[in-house]
Amino acid sequence: MKIFVVLLIVLISFMVAPSSSWSASPAEQPKDGEFVVLLHGMKRSASSMSQIENHLKANGYRTINIDYPSSEQTIEKLSDFIHQEITSRYFDKTRKVNFVTHSMGGILLRYYLKQHRPDNLGRVVMLAPPNQGTEMSDFLQGSKIFEAFFGPAGTQLGTNEKSIVHSLGPVNFELGIIMGNISLNPIASMVVPGDDDGLVSHERSKVEGMNDSIILATAHSIIMFNKEVHAQIIHFLKDGKFVKEKNN
Repeated sequence: MKIFVVLLIVLISFMVAPSSSWSASPAEQPKDGEFVVLLHGMKRSASSMSQIENHLKANGYRTINIDYPSSEQTIEKLSDFIHQEITSRYFDKTRKVNFVTHSMGGILLRYYLKQHRPDNLGRVVMLAPPNQGTEMSDFLQGSKIFEAFFGPAGTQLGTNEKSIVHSLGPVNFELGIIMGNISLNPIASMVVPGDDDGLVSHERSKVEGMNDSIILATAHSIIMFNKEVHAQIIHFLKDGKFVKEKNN
């Protein structure tokens, strides 16, 4: 019974996320500037990153917003998928290529960069990444409903030693992590120890080698739509750090 309850709440958390149609008309793609690759999270699509994409374009970045089948393949195979997309769309190798990810997209990126690190890699911003896995994946392991809904990649995001996150090691690129402190999923927050965003604990979002982190008033499933998050992404891509209140 608890499996059904938790899955219901997870589904509700997806449903409450604002539609990408709430964003303003798409900004025109700049002709110059650095590239930014956007990688959405589990059970999402490229449209969930559209507000971030528009904000990046308005600040002079060229974007590559990738739609990948997050719940259909393992992270290893998804890495091959996004490699083809990046190779075909990152056409000016003289310019830096940065990355902005949401949730599982951060783990996918860490695996990808171990296989296909660009020579001109810029900075990376991860939103709500389960860098050390999430207890929710542990809790639902073995459930056919969980495996059917979240697919092979979802089962790879646990906290145990066999989880793919523990094979990736420290990061060796400039990384900033943004987490929320609001939970729209109270049962998940009972499963996940410590402070969390409704799915991932603040502690498990961290990874050795990261450069900076910040916690904002938002939740895991809607962090991509938060205007302060958009502003902080730009700060980190430009300066390698977030802008924080003096008393933080």
